[in-house]
Amino acid sequence: MPLLLAVACMISPRAHAQSEDSEPLAQQVQKLTEAMARTQAQLEQSQHELEEMRKQLSELQSQMAQSRPGAADVAPSSVSNSSSSPSAGSQSAGAAVDDMHERQAMDETQIATLEQAKVESESRYPVKITGLLLLNGFVNTKAVDMPATPTVAIPGSGSTGASVRQSILGLDARGPHLFGASSYADLRVDFDGTSPNGGAYFGYYNSNATLLRLRTAHAGLQWNHTDAYFSLDRPIFSPDTPTSLTAVAVPALAWSGNLWTWNPQLGVNQDLDALHGRTLRLQAVLVDVSDAPLTPQQAGATTTPPSSAEQSRWPGVEARIALLGHSMSNDQPYNHFGIGGYFAPHYSTFIGHGFDSWASTLDAGLLLPAHLQFTGSFYRGLALGGLGGGAYKDFAFKPDEDETGYYFRPLDDVGGWAQLKEKFSERLEVNAAFGIDDVFASELRQYAIPGNTLYQDLDRSRTYTGNVIYSPSAYLLFSLEYRHLQSTPVTGPSSASNILGLGAGYKF
Repeated sequence: MPLLLAVACMISPRAHAQSEDSEPLAQQVQKLTEAMARTQAQLEQSQHELEEMRKQLSELQSQMAQSRPGAADVAPSSVSNSSSSPSAGSQSAGAAVDDMHERQAMDETQIATLEQAKVESESRYPVKITGLLLLNGFVNTKAVDMPATPTVAIPGSGSTGASVRQSILGLDARGPHLFGASSYADLRVDFDGTSPNGGAYFGYYNSNATLLRLRTAHAGLQWNHTDAYFSLDRPIFSPDTPTSLTAVAVPALAWSGNLWTWNPQLGVNQDLDALHGRTLRLQAVLVDVSDAPLTPQQAGATTTPPSSAEQSRWPGVEARIALLGHSMSNDQPYNHFGIGGYFAPHYSTFIGHGFDSWASTLDAGLLLPAHLQFTGSFYRGLALGGLGGGAYKDFAFKPDEDETGYYFRPLDDVGGWAQLKEKFSERLEVNAAFGIDDVFASELRQYAIPGNTLYQDLDRSRTYTGNVIYSPSAYLLFSLEYRHLQSTPVTGPSSASNILGLGAGYKF
C-alpha cells in the first residue's frame, strides 16, 4: 500500500500538468472554429483566406493529437516544449484572423464612401441620376430648317456639322407610400433650348434663352391596377415613338405624322383583366395644349400672352382605350392596339374668334415572326398644330378686304407613321419608318399669300428614314441613319433633302 500511494503521488502531478496544458489547446481550437464560422458568414468572398485558416486549424489539431499519447510519460518540461508549437500555430491563425478583420474594415470604409457619394434628397428617399451623352454628326445634301435637328426641307444648299446638344439628363425618384400606393417622380432635360425660331416648337413651357430645356416630367401614385399622375409629356393616344439615335431633341418623324409635343397633363389609368391573360387599359387626361409654332400673337405685348387654349378657359380632354398583350414591362415589347380621342376649345384674341381642335386616333404594336416588330400611329383631326401636326399651324388666316380683321379657318389634318424593326440581338437592330402629315390643300390654298414663308404655305410633310443601331454594351450606343425629307407647299414646287446622320452615345 505505501508503494502504491507513492506511485500515485508521483503520477498525479504529471496528470494535473497535462490537464492544465491540454485545456488551453482545446479552448484555442474552439475559438478558432468560432472565428472561422463568423468570418465565413461575414466575408463570403474571402474564400482564399478561409482555406488558409482551415489548413492552420488542421495542423493545430494534428499537433495536439500527437502530444496526447506521451503526455503522461514525459517530464513537465517536455510538455511545455510540445505546447509551444501549437501556440505558434495559434498565433499564426490569429494573425490571419486579424488580417481578415483589417480587410473587412477597409471594405466597410469603401462602402461607406460610396454611400456618401450617392445622390441624397431632402426627403431621404432614393434618387437616381440617368442620362445620355450624345454626339451627332450630320450631312444635309440640301437646305433644312435646323441643320442638327431638321424637320422641313427648304430651297438652298446643304450643310455639314456636329452637335452634342441632344444629350439628355434625368432624375428618377421613388417616394413614400400613400393610400396604399407607391409614389414616383422623374424629369428629363436636354440642351436644345435655343433654336432659330426661339423654341416656339415646344410651347411656353419650354422656350427660353438658354441651352437647358425641360423635356418631360412625371409624378404620381401607382396602385396595382391604377395610376394617378400629372406629367409633361406626349399625348396619351400617341404612346410610341420611332426609334432613332440622331433625332432625339426633336423626335423622329416629328411634324411628319408623329404627334409628339410635350404638354402639361393630369390623368388616370385603370387596368382591367381581359380574356386570355390580356389587359384592357382605360386612360383619361386633362391637357393644357400649347399653341402651334405659327400661331400669331398680339402685337406690342409686353408679357407672355396666354395660349389660345388657355384663353378659352377650358382644358382639353384626351381619352384612350387599349388592349395590351401579356408582357407590359417597360423594357420588353408587347402586342397592343388602342383607339383614342382628343378635344380642346380654343380662343384667339388676335383674330377675335374661337375654334375647337379634335382628333380620332389609332395606335398599334405587333410582334411578328422572325423577331420583327411593327409599330404605328394614325390620326384624323382638326387644328392639330399644338400636338405636333397640322403642318405647324392650327389655322390659316389672311386680312379681310378693309384690313380691319382677318379671315381664318381651322385646318383639317390627316397623318400617321409606321415603323418596322428587326432586332437581330440585344446588341444590333435595324429600323425602317415612314411618316406623313397632310393638311387639306383645298382649305389652305384659299389663304396662300405671295411672300408667305414655307411654314405658312406648307401643305404636306413626308419623311422616310432607316437606321442601324449597335450597342456593344449596355452603356454604349452607335448608329448610322439615313433620312429623306420632302416638304410640299400648297403652291410651288416641293423641296427635298437627304440627310446622313451618325450618332455615338454613352448612357449613365
